[in-house]
Amino acid sequence: MNYRKQGNDFEKLAADFLKSKGMTILKLNFYCKMGEVDIIAKDKEYLVFVEVKYRKSSAKGSGFEAVGFNKMRKICRVADYYMYSNHYGGATSVRFDVVVIEEGHLKHLKNAFEYIPVC
Repeated sequence: MNYRKQGNDFEKLAADFLKSKGMTILKLNFYCKMGEVDIIAKDKEYLVFVEVKYRKSSAKGSGFEAVGFNKMRKICRVADYYMYSNHYGGATSVRFDVVVIEEGHLKHLKNAFEYIPVC
């Protein structure tokens, strides 16, 4: 099984879901040397960084639980780089969301975690 292709398919499904909720998708699979973010979007005044998690079932835990501290910190570093390289100012409103695809259902948690500073 090609897990990268499967991951891309679920990220596209999540992006379509977010579009249907009125968000504008800016970038899918943004990579830099700090890591990657699955989806970068705009939701009204917010620049939103979205992590997508897929779980066939919740038997081994929720997809939300799979986004631990280290993953959150990595997403924040990638967000810093994206904002810097795309000339977003410090006054930009930023939000970190998680979309979980679990047992055939999409669940979107807005503001899933707060920004984690470098120090």
